[in-house]
Amino acid sequence: MTVDALHLRRVLSRFPTGVTIVATRHQPDGVCGLTVNAFASVSLEPPLVLVCVDRTSNTHGCIEASGIFTVNVLATGQEHVATAFAQKRDDKFDGLGYELAESGGPVIEGVVAWLGCGVREVIEGCDPTIFLGDVLGCDELEGRPLVFFRSGFTTTVNE
Repeated sequence: MTVDALHLRRVLSRFPTGVTIVATRHQPDGVCGLTVNAFASVSLEPPLVLVCVDRTSNTHGCIEASGIFTVNVLATGQEHVATAFAQKRDDKFDGLGYELAESGGPVIEGVVAWLGCGVREVIEGCDPTIFLGDVLGCDELEGRPLVFFRSGFTTTVNE
């Protein structure tokens, strides 16, 4: 049985997901990142998460080289950040406030949560690479999360 890709995309759009920016250091002293909604908690003991990153993205090589990444859970009102980081550009962090976590990756101002991770394992998938990460630090902040549902941003999931 063959599943039509467009139909599958519509079906999957019914699953609401959080919107994150996965970011890391870019040698020698820059930062890079991209919008990711393929993020999941894997285990609490040990603390593990995974992110799926397209091999053609600029950030893919940066994560491989640095061995670390942060997952920034975007807040309502940060749609412009998600849109900017979904593009292939080198200036995504220009004018955007951020600090480096103790683990070394950038934490963007205004997010509702973040996790700093070290790459434990790299799993080659079909389109993306799956980076399995040890959670080295994390925090929760104030605000409501940004949600992606039916191919658009929202804060609630209504039909």
